[in-house]
Amino acid sequence: MTGPTAPIAAMTAGHADQVLAIYQLGIDEGQATFEIQAPTWPHFDAVKLPGHRHVALAQDGRVLGWVAAVAVSDRCAYAGVVEHSVYVHLRARHRGVGSALLNALISSTESAGIWTIQSGVFPENTASLALHARAGFRVIGIRERIGRHHGVWRDVVLIERRSPAIT
Repeated sequence: MTGPTAPIAAMTAGHADQVLAIYQLGIDEGQATFEIQAPTWPHFDAVKLPGHRHVALAQDGRVLGWVAAVAVSDRCAYAGVVEHSVYVHLRARHRGVGSALLNALISSTESAGIWTIQSGVFPENTASLALHARAGFRVIGIRERIGRHHGVWRDVVLIERRSPAIT
């Protein structure tokens, strides 16, 4: 689908169908999220922060993956903290797409004065944990048996990246 890198662009409504299809593929794999169904575009669009939504594109314009962030709280003390999701189409994995997407998110959040990007990852999702470690994320803890997923209790590894550029 792509070479070692893919152009990154701002996510728009024109990418909606492909973004949500990639999201659903990740959901269906069972190691990415507690969600069981991708949201509608209006819901996705309403909750994801506009300045921090990016897509990786193939040469023909197909979406290879996406990253987006949400605010963790409306309290002013947490104004610089976001939680993110990153999904890469299975045929575009191991080609630098995830890294390019995380780099775009890091750039956009640092430009906006955001000092912490966080997420929760199932411990079985070792590829995601490795991707995030390469991007400077660290494990801050494990929430044991935090929720049921298809009738099974699941743990979640909490990860974060603190920006060295925001002091």
